[in-house]
Amino acid sequence: MKGETKQWLKYADENLRSAKVLLDNKLFNPCLQNAQQAIEKMLKALLVEFSVKFKKTHSINKLAMLLAENHLDINLAEEERELLDSIYLPSKYPLGSILPDFEPDDRICKNCIAIAERVKESALALLH
Repeated sequence: MKGETKQWLKYADENLRSAKVLLDNKLFNPCLQNAQQAIEKMLKALLVEFSVKFKKTHSINKLAMLLAENHLDINLAEEERELLDSIYLPSKYPLGSILPDFEPDDRICKNCIAIAERVKESALALLH
């Protein structure tokens, strides 16, 4: 495995672990941000490892589509990609007009962490 790939995975793991700590402390907004970031970094790790060029983006959907175009299945449904993309900016900044149709809560955080865990499994399987 490439050194750069390992670095992306290390950061992704830290984000995932952070999301769990934040959830335990009922800090839902940063929990979602870290879950989204964990997934983003896992996808970028795969792109780096398999030498797939990509432009700077935070879109889970764009990264997942790029992986799919290169025959790398990461087990991430379209509605999950849309959910994760709807989280990115609203979890970082209070932008009002683009807030998603939900308030961060325990249920949505647990769901996003579960998605991140599943993506992690898929990514590690592709890397081994």
